[in-house]
Amino acid sequence: MKLSFKRREKTEYNRKGTGKTRKILILSGLIFVPLFILLVVYLAGLGRYQSCFVNGTVIDKMDVSGMSISELGEQIGNYSLRVVERQADGTTLEEEIPGKEIGLSYVSTESLEEILQGQNRFLWFVKQDADYRTEATLFYDDAALAEKIGELKGFQKELTDGPKDAYIGDYVPGQGFELVAEKQGNRLNREKTIEAIKEAVSGLEEQIDLEEAGCYEEPKVTLENEELQKTYEKLQNYVSTTVTYTFGEEREVLDADTVVGWIVRKGSRASLDPELVKEYVNSLRKKHDTVFHKRKFMTSYGEEVTIDVGDYGWWMNVGEETEELIAQLERGESGERTPVYRQTAASYEDPDYGDSYVEINLTAQHLFLYQNGECVLESDFVSGNPSRGNATPPGIYGITYKERNATLNGETYSTPVNFWMPFNNNVGMHDASWRSEFGANIYMTNGSHGCINLPYSIAQEIYGYVEKGDPVICYELPGTEPEPLAEIPLELEPELETAEPGAEMPTEPIPLPQE
Repeated sequence: MKLSFKRREKTEYNRKGTGKTRKILILSGLIFVPLFILLVVYLAGLGRYQSCFVNGTVIDKMDVSGMSISELGEQIGNYSLRVVERQADGTTLEEEIPGKEIGLSYVSTESLEEILQGQNRFLWFVKQDADYRTEATLFYDDAALAEKIGELKGFQKELTDGPKDAYIGDYVPGQGFELVAEKQGNRLNREKTIEAIKEAVSGLEEQIDLEEAGCYEEPKVTLENEELQKTYEKLQNYVSTTVTYTFGEEREVLDADTVVGWIVRKGSRASLDPELVKEYVNSLRKKHDTVFHKRKFMTSYGEEVTIDVGDYGWWMNVGEETEELIAQLERGESGERTPVYRQTAASYEDPDYGDSYVEINLTAQHLFLYQNGECVLESDFVSGNPSRGNATPPGIYGITYKERNATLNGETYSTPVNFWMPFNNNVGMHDASWRSEFGANIYMTNGSHGCINLPYSIAQEIYGYVEKGDPVICYELPGTEPEPLAEIPLELEPELETAEPGAEMPTEPIPLPQE
């Protein structure tokens, strides 16, 4: 019995020992087998990444994780550049240039080998995020690439539209000129396109936007062009400016429809043709000037005479008015305008000499001074001596100026006068204190060199009334001849009558000037 019990105890003990061993073996298996597997995997990975790039490796913008150099070469062969182009309607399209079709490959893999050997392959299982730029030279067939580029739709004439410059359109009545924006078009510049695509291929770019790369032909003139803007502003000034000329009760309105015909445009520049502007100003002169025109004049004797000589009247300065009108149009200043005159007259209405003037009847040797239609003074005078060729010429003139205490000089004399009022070159009115008698037929044998000799008091009074530009109307009226004097005191008339040394008295009518 004892023996039997001991055996049972030993058997139980053996059973317990065997269970523990099994547990240890199982536990060991659970620990070491995974470690062994991991070791095997790690060693396998270590072996693999001796010839492959570790995870997270980017070379020249290409993710080469897990690739061998040979696989990278194959990947290069599978490379394709996506080209984004602009169409004529402004939308975009995409085309591709496959690497295989241009023979894309590495010339040398030496720099790739250096990266491969230098990478930390012991940590191959960790993403390393390594980004490399290499000197590895890519090879592609230039001719093949040029051919592929030439096949892009942006080079097909039937599919492209060239750029158009911004410009100023034609004049539209009531609206002015239209400023038309430039158009970009979609015509590619060959040199820029080839350069940009070669650079993209060399950098293994996935995509190139040809518009962003500046490959399209651009318009030379845009809306922002300073010269275009200045010209547009000038043109708008021309046609938005209304100039109203006032000639008394008459109006002449210069508007856009007339001005637009004067505009000369050369490229993006514009100006007014000065000859056409001058032609317009000349038309105003011909219509409204009164200088050198014939006039009917109702004399103080109740008889009408015709005055067809003399330089009194409205006389426009065509040259200066043309320049000033052009300048006003360029400034864009609308409004009423008075022309530039060489000289003016008393009134725009008929008669232009108004109702204040000096009336000189050369036949009667008598003058009248009118102020605002009322005769305020009249007097006899002595005019130029016709027997010496110094007859005072008839006609209508304006007072040139007036001067107190002037000295009238001739070749053989120098005589002072108190009141000097020239009106026809050096013919004028003045006091003649050396004379005791005036009027009658004194002028026939003892007349002046052409001036109107007046009594001192009369000359003084006239001097107080008249101003520069006031009209002086000289005429001859048969039938108003004065009674002759019995005797003419020849010794009273000195040889004078000119305000300029050596000047001769004019006896011929002043000719009409040519503008």
